[in-house]
Amino acid sequence: MVQQRKNQSCQSKNKSCLISSALDKKHSELLTYEHRKLGYELHMIRVDIDVWSSAPTLKQYPAEMYFRLLCGEYLPKTLTRILYLDPDILVINPIKPLWTLDMKDHMIAAASHNGLTGVSQTINNVRFQNKNAYFNSGVMLMDLTKMREKVKLNDIISVIKRHAKRLILPDQDILNYLYSDHILSIPEESWNYDTRDNIVHFTKSFGNIDLSWVIENTVILHFCGHPKPWEKRSLNRFAILYQHYEQLLRLNYGEYY
Repeated sequence: MVQQRKNQSCQSKNKSCLISSALDKKHSELLTYEHRKLGYELHMIRVDIDVWSSAPTLKQYPAEMYFRLLCGEYLPKTLTRILYLDPDILVINPIKPLWTLDMKDHMIAAASHNGLTGVSQTINNVRFQNKNAYFNSGVMLMDLTKMREKVKLNDIISVIKRHAKRLILPDQDILNYLYSDHILSIPEESWNYDTRDNIVHFTKSFGNIDLSWVIENTVILHFCGHPKPWEKRSLNRFAILYQHYEQLLRLNYGEYY
């Protein structure tokens, strides 16, 4: 969060929204205090988890993952645009160009992780019986006005009931199944760089997208899969960059880290 703030290149007020179903008062007050010290305004929003009782979940995919699908309903109506970021990302360059992106009347802007051969894309086209791109939900610029118009709880619950056993990445699958027609594709190498695929990016770009290119041009590194960069057993070549920023946090914000 601190690194994201440094890389915004703007003087606007920084706001974070935390949608939760069970955060107690003690932790809510602690988070609010820490956000304030770091220059963020935190909005706490409590929702009823029972509405998602029929939704498939796993240890790494709790029911809370579905909240982003209905964020237009959960968040204050005064908010019209938000940037959703997974917790396993690292912002290494200014993010303002994404925030100010012309979404061309789309509801969401997101990137696809297509790999080297596009096999996963083909599989997803078969799964969803369409020809649309399959988008990663870890980085999404969201037009909340359009989401309030198009995203309906009943539609989501209907998909869950009819296709629960087919949902591999549950909320991401639902997002693509229902709304891929309303998503603007943005370059993955800039805005949602899957750090597992550095060889893929290098190969597809004929050697242009190397480490130097990433440091200069990529804005968001996404540490998809496991192990995560904060785990000691991580062999991800970008883990050292994540750990570097982690050390800077300890040195500069040790009181809150």
